[in-house]
Amino acid sequence: MKRIIQVILLFAIVAAGYWLYDIIMAPLRFNEEKDARAAEVIQRLKDIRTAQRAYKTTYGKYTPSMDTLINFIKNDSMVFMKQIGSEDDSVAVAQGKIQRIQFKVAVKDTIFKPDFNADELRIIPFSGGQEFLMAADTLRTESKVTIPVFEARAPYKAFLGDLDHQELVNLIDYQEKTLGKYAGLKVGSITESTNDAGNWE
Repeated sequence: MKRIIQVILLFAIVAAGYWLYDIIMAPLRFNEEKDARAAEVIQRLKDIRTAQRAYKTTYGKYTPSMDTLINFIKNDSMVFMKQIGSEDDSVAVAQGKIQRIQFKVAVKDTIFKPDFNADELRIIPFSGGQEFLMAADTLRTESKVTIPVFEARAPYKAFLGDLDHQELVNLIDYQEKTLGKYAGLKVGSITESTNDAGNWE
C-alpha cells in the first residue's frame, strides 16, 4: 500500500512539475511564434506600401481596392524621365541641346523582384486565406492641405488565431485597453498623417 501511495505521489509531483513548466513556457512559445509570423506579415505590408506609393506616383492617389493594386502591378507601367545634357552647361542650354525623354517601364519590372507573386499580396500570412483590410481616402491636415492617405491592416486574430487562445486574448487586451492601439499590424492611416509608416516602426 505504501508503495502505491509513493508511486501516486511521484506521478502527482511529475504532473505538477510539467504543468508549472507549461504555464511558464506558454507565453514564451507564443511570443516566439508571434514574432516569427509578424515578420512575414510586416514584409507583406511593406510590399503593399511599395505598390501603393508607385500607384500614387502614377495616378496621384492611393487605391482602396486590392484588385486594382494587383492589376496595377501585373499589367500597368510607370513613366520615367531621362535627361540628355546638363542644365548646368550654359552652352548646351543656349544651343537647345538639353533633351528630356519620357519612357515607360512595366511596374512588375520596376518595384519588385522578378519572382514576386502579386496575387499573394492580398493574403495575410498564416491566416488560412484571410485578406488584408485596406482603405484609401483624403485627409485635410492642420495646415489646410488635402493629402491622399491609405491604410492596410492585419488583425492579430487573423494570423495568430490558431495559437494559445488565452495568450492571444491577453495580447489583444493589452494593445486595445492598456495601450489604446490597434490590435494587429498596419501600415498607413486614413485618420491621421503618418507618412505611410507601419505601427511596428
